[in-house]
Amino acid sequence: MTASDNTISDTLLHWYDEHARDLPWRARPGEPAPDPYRVWLSEVMLQQTTVAAVKPYFEKFTSTWPTVDALAAAEEAEVMGAWAGLGYYSRARNLAKCAREVAGRGSFPDTEAELRKLPGVGDYTAAAIAAIAFERRAVVIDANVERVVARLFDIRETLPQARKVIRARAEEITPEHRSGDFAQAMMDLGSGICTARAPKCLLCPLSAQCEGRKAGDPAELPIKAPKKSKPERVGQAFWIERDGHVWLVTRKGSGMLGGMRALPDDGWTAQQDGSAEPLPVGEWNRLGAVKHVFTHAALTLSVLRYEGTQDPVEEGEWWPLDRLDEAGLPTLFAKAARLATAQSG
Repeated sequence: MTASDNTISDTLLHWYDEHARDLPWRARPGEPAPDPYRVWLSEVMLQQTTVAAVKPYFEKFTSTWPTVDALAAAEEAEVMGAWAGLGYYSRARNLAKCAREVAGRGSFPDTEAELRKLPGVGDYTAAAIAAIAFERRAVVIDANVERVVARLFDIRETLPQARKVIRARAEEITPEHRSGDFAQAMMDLGSGICTARAPKCLLCPLSAQCEGRKAGDPAELPIKAPKKSKPERVGQAFWIERDGHVWLVTRKGSGMLGGMRALPDDGWTAQQDGSAEPLPVGEWNRLGAVKHVFTHAALTLSVLRYEGTQDPVEEGEWWPLDRLDEAGLPTLFAKAARLATAQSG
């Protein structure tokens, strides 16, 4: 690390000591490192999800399952239900698997290499846990850090090709000591000051060293390839109501929204074998449609209400309507349920 790199890390850490965000999974600067369980849980939740969205889920999980052993002992259905609404449900399935593996080991491993072997723990999460929970020197790069480094060094290559250069430059400025605080400082800087739009350069502690600012408009960095349009899908969900209860099914464990409670549907996703289970015979009335955007596609889901008396054929359960918020429906089916209950009312 050069003298200039030392200046960057020292300056940023000094700024972080004064301006660190107060987050429920963090230790304040100067305090002992946080519990690896809390770091791991927060990092998994924060993947492609905002801090504001994660906070209530983190509080719910840590109050329900305060230790990794407690989470490991939980039924997967309970974990999936508690996760409902946070999205990217493979994270929840891996969360349960990882908790069981860590509990079996007796503790979290403390190196990046060993952490990467855990279910659902990739390069970024392993580096974050190693640095923040175990005070190992690790280079932690999320979207905020990526943006800060691209601007700091005026990196003009287009993403994703630029990531190799970004990582090399991040490696140069990551200090041997307090790398966890340094990583969190970079995250805070990107989140609150070096934002994607309208960066607050006058408030930035690294503005004097920022090559992107010297070159012109740092907001144009990092340079991203044009986004591809998402394919449009259509499907149907079925509302079967009886005596103050609605019929819910549990989706297959693999594929989209796997393992989650849901309304029966027509198999709109190929991961559900491309076909629907048999439905009761009788009249179906269309209540309307809801829209939902997944990472890979946009979906318009029509909601049909059953007006007959035949029992459902597929395996499922009658769920009380007055406790529907406890069913842990993923966002897509929660939208469909809201539409149906509004129409019923």
